[in-house]
Amino acid sequence: MRRLLTQVGSKIGSRQDVTHGWLYDFPMTLESMPNFTEPAAKLWKAIPADIKKLLLANVWCGQCSDATIITNFTGVVRKGDLLLVGKCAQCHGDVARLIESS
Repeated sequence: MRRLLTQVGSKIGSRQDVTHGWLYDFPMTLESMPNFTEPAAKLWKAIPADIKKLLLANVWCGQCSDATIITNFTGVVRKGDLLLVGKCAQCHGDVARLIESS
């Protein structure tokens, strides 16, 4: 988790964290709360809210060939790491974000 926080923290102030403008006001209503497995929910809960916002707003979309925001995502644990699978906010194509836990 420390490595993750260091990697994400180093991106603060870069183009990636201001690309979407409203990054720090990332909207998440009860209707859009993600569906996680129990182990994934535990890992997700351990991540600070500001880091979650950075992670959700910095996902690569192969169709757009650009960083995007992941929407309608689910979470599972794969080999000890948290895997978010969802849709690109721009083109609605499939995207994923792997969050390493060690």
